[in-house]
Amino acid sequence: MVFPISDDNTGRTRTPYVTFTLIALNVLVFVFLQGMGTNERFTYAFSTVPQEIRTGEDIARDVTVDLGGERGTIPLQPTPGGVYLTLLISMFMHGSLMHLLGNMLFLWIFGDNVEDDLSHVRFTAFYLVTGVAASLAHVWFTFALGDNPFIPSLGASGAISGVMGGYLVLHPHRRVRVIMLRMLTEVPGYVAVGLWFVLQLISAFGVIGLGPEAGGGVAFMAHIGGFVAGVVLVKLFAVGRRQPARARAPW
Repeated sequence: MVFPISDDNTGRTRTPYVTFTLIALNVLVFVFLQGMGTNERFTYAFSTVPQEIRTGEDIARDVTVDLGGERGTIPLQPTPGGVYLTLLISMFMHGSLMHLLGNMLFLWIFGDNVEDDLSHVRFTAFYLVTGVAASLAHVWFTFALGDNPFIPSLGASGAISGVMGGYLVLHPHRRVRVIMLRMLTEVPGYVAVGLWFVLQLISAFGVIGLGPEAGGGVAFMAHIGGFVAGVVLVKLFAVGRRQPARARAPW
């Protein structure tokens, strides 16, 4: 288990205004629009529902699902503005305070250096594009694997996975402070991010093997889809950008 807690920002030349803004938006949405998780009407209106994305039809009724071997009801709500808007809005929503804090920590660690590379405007576009790609990957795999298409998904982790994919490409040797085997240490970026991605793959295939209800509500395919999108797209978003000189890491 590798848990990143910070990284070396030596050589960063831009103040990460977009990263700060994204963190603020996520917090504000959770606190004021989701009511710290109590406003289910808003949450179920703007979460991404695979069936809605596939058909384009808004589903506003109670649906019965099987979660963890138990039957439950999800009160899906009408979505003002159309269901495809949920692909964007859902990436600023979270299911719990711990969900929010974990995602914002990862965005804080990895977002600033990728923003420094791409510029503020390009980083904003990169974040949104990889976030939408992550949601679409989750939708596609939901139907490909026969999971329940009425279970909504939400969270910034797909877009942040894209940022981590970009970080792996642009900063494979940057020092990342991690908790590993209950010890605080430093590892290269490719170790911190690479081991995280391996964990997503293992978790995803474990869920596939155990059935759609075994994932504990975590959309691992969104993580994988966002990460792959970040790896593939970051160099495209960086085209024409002159990268500042950086101190080389000792790996």
